[in-house]
Amino acid sequence: MGSDLASSPEPPFTLATLGWDDHWSALFDPHRGAGNEPGRVIRHDGGAVLTALDTETRQLQLRRSLPPLAVGDWVVTSGEVVIDLLPRSSLLQRLDPSTGISQPIAANVDVVMIVCALDRPLKPGRIQRLVTQATDAGARPLLVLTKADTSDDAAADTAAAQAFDPGLEVVTVAALVGDGIDQLSRHTVNRTLVVVGESGAGKSTLVNALCGSEVADTGAVRTGDSSGRHTTTARQMHLLPGGGRLIDTPGVRAVGLWAETDAVDQTFADITALAADCRFRDCEHDKEPGCAVRAAVGRQDLAVQRLDSWHRLRGEAKASRSSRRKSARH
Repeated sequence: MGSDLASSPEPPFTLATLGWDDHWSALFDPHRGAGNEPGRVIRHDGGAVLTALDTETRQLQLRRSLPPLAVGDWVVTSGEVVIDLLPRSSLLQRLDPSTGISQPIAANVDVVMIVCALDRPLKPGRIQRLVTQATDAGARPLLVLTKADTSDDAAADTAAAQAFDPGLEVVTVAALVGDGIDQLSRHTVNRTLVVVGESGAGKSTLVNALCGSEVADTGAVRTGDSSGRHTTTARQMHLLPGGGRLIDTPGVRAVGLWAETDAVDQTFADITALAADCRFRDCEHDKEPGCAVRAAVGRQDLAVQRLDSWHRLRGEAKASRSSRRKSARH
């Protein structure tokens, strides 16, 4: 059997293999007794969640007073109901364009695996948005370039991606033939990761390669525009052979930024470092005199496109503040 928790409890798992440790045990202490058990959400099915308890999975209903749950959440269960949510260590979320508030993607993740395919042009803006959202979530971003076997010069493509964010770690793979999977697997040991990226980027193939079995459906990609259909339709957690946990997610065409401006500044750490020498502490790096950031652009030490991206994402983050306040009230 595969390592897909949702389809089978094999191979044997316990709360520890799901990531349970002394930290989570201490958070659960006030809930001990009265038949309560801890569990981890491994798939969200609308009004119910598939929850892994110690050695078994169970479909559980949700107490109405709970906030929206995400795959990866640690919860308190009683019988057939989830009655409470343990405080999260991280929460990856995006702006839901239909509601204008946050949409949880995955909780308590250590690494956000941003998947981009080399059979299409790389999109710096998409990568920078996802890096910002990972940073805002409290997780480490990791850029994974897939379909390296379709690239004329994968090394040059990797270098170009690295230039989008000099501090971002990049791993290049060809999942169908297994190239780069061992290197990527080193990032997964005893960690919880979430895979994000657009449709057709090869996420499902990558998930299967990391899991060592066919746990995710794969689909064809149109050759005209490299678009793919959504083979993953629900967020779902899988166990990895090396001891990690991997949350697969459906592909998204648009990345609505849901992050604070501090996360943008961390994503653009090179600009933040330059800004320390600006004449004004609140310099917007626009038309202010004595701006060290624009001076760096003038010296060609900083690409003007990178500064433009900083301005754009800062603007989006500021615009989302009212939405964040609205979401907090719900």
